[in-house]
This record gives sequence, C-alpha cells and structure tokens, in this order.
Amino acid sequence: MSHKTISLPSAVSLVITSMIGVGVFTSVGFQLLGLPSGFPILMLWVVGGVASLCGALCYAELVAMMPKSGGEYHILREAYHPMAGFLAGWISITAGFAAPIAAVAMAFSKYAQNLGLNVLPQNVTAATLIIVIAAVHFGSLRFIGGFLTATTGLKVGLILAFLVGALFVGKGQSPSLAPKAGDMALMMSPDFATSLVYVMFAYLGWNGAAYVASEVKDPQRNVPLAFCLGILAVMVLYITLNAVFLWCTPWDSMKGQLEAGIIAAKSVFGENGGRLMGGLISFGIISTVAGFTWAGSRVNQRIGQDFASLGFLASINRNGAPAIALVLQTVLSLVMLFSGKFDEVINYLMCQLTVCSMLAVLAVVIMRWRAPQDERPFKVPLYPLPVIIFLGVSLWMLVFQIRARPAETAWGLLTLVVGGAIYFSVQMHQRKTGKTNG
Repeated sequence: MSHKTISLPSAVSLVITSMIGVGVFTSVGFQLLGLPSGFPILMLWVVGGVASLCGALCYAELVAMMPKSGGEYHILREAYHPMAGFLAGWISITAGFAAPIAAVAMAFSKYAQNLGLNVLPQNVTAATLIIVIAAVHFGSLRFIGGFLTATTGLKVGLILAFLVGALFVGKGQSPSLAPKAGDMALMMSPDFATSLVYVMFAYLGWNGAAYVASEVKDPQRNVPLAFCLGILAVMVLYITLNAVFLWCTPWDSMKGQLEAGIIAAKSVFGENGGRLMGGLISFGIISTVAGFTWAGSRVNQRIGQDFASLGFLASINRNGAPAIALVLQTVLSLVMLFSGKFDEVINYLMCQLTVCSMLAVLAVVIMRWRAPQDERPFKVPLYPLPVIIFLGVSLWMLVFQIRARPAETAWGLLTLVVGGAIYFSVQMHQRKTGKTNG
C-alpha cells in the first residue's frame, strides 16, 4: 500500500514549521551584546538564510536521486558507508530531533507560565506537550499534513499581523539599521561567528522535507521546491521581524534578554502586546514540536528498515505511522527534558548537527565523482558554489562554537561513541543470527 500522501503545500509547511519556533524571538538580545550595530545583526540572518538555502539545494540533488526518507542517515549511508549512515541516524534521533523537541518544549512551558497558563510544574507541562503531539502522530498522514499546513498558515499569519501592526503603530526608537563605519569589522569578528550559532538554530529544520521524502508525492519535483520555497519564505520573515525588533525597541532593554520578542511587543503595543507575542511564540512552538516529531520518527523507521536486528522500528500502524519509532523518539525527548537546561541542550545539538549536515553536503561532490552516470532529476545550480558557501560558513561557525562550548562538544563526542557501540553490537548480533541489513 502506498503512503505517498504528502502534497507540495504540506511539504513546504513541514519545512517552514520546522524552522519557525522560539529561536527567532530570542536571539537578538544575545546578539546585541557582541554586535552593537543593526546592520551586522540583520546580515546574520541573511548569511544564515543563504547558507541554509545552499545546504538545501545540495540536499535536493541527493534526495531527488535517492527519494527515500531518512535525511542525513540515508544520504551518508549511500555516499560513505553504512556505519556513517547509522551514526548520522543516531545523531538525528538524539541531537537532531529528541533534543530540539525537549528544548522547544522547555521554552513552551516558560512562555505558558508567563502568560499565566501554566498550572503544572514547567517540566510537567513540557512533557505533556511532547506526549500529546506524539499521540497526534499516530493518526493518518493526511490528517497530520493538514494539521501542519493549517498551523503553519496561522503561525505565519500571526507574525505578519504583528509586523504590519508594528509598522503602523510602532515608532523608531533606535539607531539607523543602515550600514556604517565599523560594521565590516564586526562582521569579521568572533562575536559574529558565535552569534551565527543561534541564527542557525533558528533556521534548524530547513532540511525537514528530506526526512519524509518517500511519503511526498512526486518527490523529485516537490522536495526541491519545498526546500527552496520554505527557506526563502522563512528568510524574508526572519529578516523583517528582526528589523522591526531593532527599529521599534530600545536596544538596552533587549540586551542579554531571552524574551526579546516579548520586550519588543510590549514596546510597540504595551502590556497586552507582550501577551500577544507570548501567545504567538507558544503557538509556534506547538507546531514546531509537531514538525520535529513527524520528521524524526521517520529516521528511526528507516534505520529499522535497513538493519534487520532493529526491524521493530520499521513497524507501522494501520494509518502508516511508525508507531514504535514514535514511542522511542518520545522517550528520548522526555529523558533530555528532565536531564538538561535549555542553553546546554541547544549547544549540545548544534555542534553534532553542523558536522552531519557538512558531511551530507559534501556527499554531492562524492556522488558526482563516484556515480556521474546516475540520473539527477535536480542538479545544484551554480555548482560547486553552494557547496563551498555552506561548508565555509559551517566550518567557521563550528570552530568558534567548539572553543566557546567545550563541555557540550565532549557530550556530543560521547554520543557518537555510544552510537558506534550500538552499531557494532547490531552487526555482531546479525552475524550470529544470520540476518543481513536491508
């Protein structure tokens, strides 16, 4: 039975809803600490958007060649070695989806508390959100796709309403956002690279359609389109939203503050505006958790399809949902929720995901060298420029992140060691039982 029920609008919605979460509303306060100028901050969002689009174009070529679910797991398995794919899948399961689900659920509980909606302890509220969203994903793919499309449309609509309201009601209170002397030096500084980590977290999810490619109608056409349309839409929203934050709000009030979006809304609309922004962010977090839950469970499912010893992960219910894979991801999310802080979880996941995405983008070069004769329904435009841009930006960011956060890097390495141990255990079990990989 075919389960190719994800339309282009649903795939675009998955990309958009996977990206627009809490990151864009919280980053500017920390960016102002090291970048006391408007133009470099806006350029952070341009650089992050361009890098994400370059990465997506590379993913699109690979997914169009090999239209199966699994994201980096599938790409690295085919381009490098089954072990590389397994480790990428393990990182996707832990750092790629379980950790972001836990982090954004933490943020949801905090914003709910600020709105006076949180009657339970924060972690209990976050856990409830994770469990409820997972339960929804046991339903039909058509229903989930419709849910994501509807919630994404409402979320984008709320952001646009805020922007229009700010432009009509807000008053410029801050310095000009135009480039000025010294901005180029700031853009070449370590502070710019460090701030880019938070920007790329806000763009996290740009590769969402790659994880459910096998369920997308006409994936060779629709997956590349979903990447490009989704990222361009989010990039425009991010740049505009941050321009409004910087234009309407005294910078000193936002510096170092996690809730910069609420501060900006209060500056424009008063106390009620702050509540509106808090509600908008909370709503955005719900749909982001839904997008991560959908995409991440498909990585678990694909691993089960390829490794006979883990075949239970591939089992589906009558609606085509990978039931056991969903349960595993939910359990891992809950473990991370109760064992880490928000900033620790973010830095833990970003280092690992950056390395995985770099290897996946590099796979475009490797596959063109190894299999030049294979059909490529979509090719990276201006090749190899998008590959160079993505790898250059990612490496620059990664170096400064490792220097700034060695503890989280060490936990990431430990995660890899555990994944490697699981891989070899699976291989040994399959040799003993005579089972082979799919």
